[in-house]
Amino acid sequence: MITSTANKQLKYVSALMHRSKTRREEGLFVAEGARMCGEIPDDRLAMLYLSESYVKTREGKQFAQRAQRVEYVSDEVFRSLSDTQSPQGVLALVRQFQYGIDDVTEGGVAGKLTLLLILEHLQDPGNLGTMIRAGEGAGVTGILMDSGTADIYNPKVIRSTMGSILRVPFVYVEDLGGTLDLLKERGIRLYAAHLEGKNTYDREDYCGKTGFLIGNEANGLSDGISAKADGKVRIPMAGKVESLNAAMAASVLLFEAARQRRNKSDA
Repeated sequence: MITSTANKQLKYVSALMHRSKTRREEGLFVAEGARMCGEIPDDRLAMLYLSESYVKTREGKQFAQRAQRVEYVSDEVFRSLSDTQSPQGVLALVRQFQYGIDDVTEGGVAGKLTLLLILEHLQDPGNLGTMIRAGEGAGVTGILMDSGTADIYNPKVIRSTMGSILRVPFVYVEDLGGTLDLLKERGIRLYAAHLEGKNTYDREDYCGKTGFLIGNEANGLSDGISAKADGKVRIPMAGKVESLNAAMAASVLLFEAARQRRNKSDA
């Protein structure tokens, strides 16, 4: 049992939690909590850490039997390791995913018509995690991000996804503009969430191959990326509210697309 915070393994886990460079180099990320860890596919589970009190529970014993590599940690040390205020006693090292452009379009998602969420310079980990979770709920085929977007393997992102990170394909691209041109060549119509949108979001048709462009929380989309859109849409606001935050705006657009597609299939 690990009883010291100076343990090399725990220092390694801490580095994975706090340094994106370490995560990239090692090809691993950290997940916490019984629900999240319970959903990790066996082939992705690299290591499991259980607190001494949690392993005595029925659920903890089940985790211990499932994983090939398990380490037990004293409760006090586990609390210092955890990234949450109330740790549940289970933490996993998970092998990262590798996706390409084809994986986030219908070519990689059997039976699904393309529905993409495309992010430019999104910075807030909580927003990113919420978007991934909302995206799964709305039926996205994937998330596409530029290199300036937050690290999807940040523990705050992972926690906010509530497990959706394990099921929603995603890709980072260096040349977002060039990638958008490729998507348009594949027949994907792009809509930019924009305060200067000509139409309100519910006046457009999203029943074909669709991608929604969402920009930085403070500055929105850059002019160059906005210009790539086939249409700009706005979400009308009542009162003195000027706009929604990025995650809320993305959710509104995604679920409008889901509603339209659902209604069309029911017709």
